[in-house]
Amino acid sequence: MTLRIVVLASGGGSNLQAIINACAAGDIEASVVGVASDNPSAFAIQRAANHQIDTAAVTPLDNEARTSFDSRLAQTISPWRPDLVVLAGFMRKLSVSFIQHFPNSIINLHPAMPGQLPGINAIERAYGEFAAGNRSSSGVMVHFVPDEGIDTGPVIASMPVVFEEHDTLHDFEQRMHATEHQLLIGAIRTIISQRQKVTTP
Repeated sequence: MTLRIVVLASGGGSNLQAIINACAAGDIEASVVGVASDNPSAFAIQRAANHQIDTAAVTPLDNEARTSFDSRLAQTISPWRPDLVVLAGFMRKLSVSFIQHFPNSIINLHPAMPGQLPGINAIERAYGEFAAGNRSSSGVMVHFVPDEGIDTGPVIASMPVVFEEHDTLHDFEQRMHATEHQLLIGAIRTIISQRQKVTTP
């Protein structure tokens, strides 16, 4: 069985590219069958198109309720029949109206350790604390998204990233992104392994 992955991304899509590369290399028994974004100009859309992967831009309407947007998003990606929905830099909080369509099948990548720095700009916030002398490390985690909690949910994998003495924000970002790519692929591999155990007689 090849896992059907749909990726939601709002920006550059470097983590999407890591998944595409891992699929192509046979590092994970999976295929990216669709990429959706709330940002029509997101480079993630272009990355997907470069690999002949179906794409969709689901743009929020003026004064649209979050539940309405989420329902439209779910209806857009459902025809791709995802086994796993990966939030890779998707900058919108998803409501139950989306989550209920894909039970136990949504994972999120967050650039901080479990229970730390929930929400946006976690890398910059961690670096600010390091620069102020209040933090020696941060990290990355991948977790399931069972509800509307922000960067909560059962953790699949996590990995610390230690600050180095003369780190610039750029230095730290580069190591964080490299860790994100590695951890995300490892987490997907774990999910595939767990599902194979469940389906094997």
